[in-house]
Amino acid sequence: MEKVLVLLLVALTVAYAVPDPRGIIINLDEGELCLNSAQCNSKCCHREDGLSLARCAPKASENSECSAFTLYGVYYKCPCERGLTCNGDKTIVGSITNTNFGVCLDLGRATE
Repeated sequence: MEKVLVLLLVALTVAYAVPDPRGIIINLDEGELCLNSAQCNSKCCHREDGLSLARCAPKASENSECSAFTLYGVYYKCPCERGLTCNGDKTIVGSITNTNFGVCLDLGRATE
């Protein structure tokens, strides 16, 4: 148990000693490897398919394919940029199977 605590303390010390504000585990830039969207500055950890490595990617722009939400934190299609809505499947089944794809729309512009 003591070895685990010492290892954790050393890991935290190294993480805090890094002068780069980008970070090692969080605040990752586009193109860097990620395990969850919370690690990315863009809040989108994207993978091409089930066998590819996930990387931070920009959020989807207007009229681009998107995912509404995923339980896993890794997307096949990134969620929409701020102010846009993903018009697509928003069921729990779509979220579990990662098939909740849609298109980013600006609802304010669409109603005009």
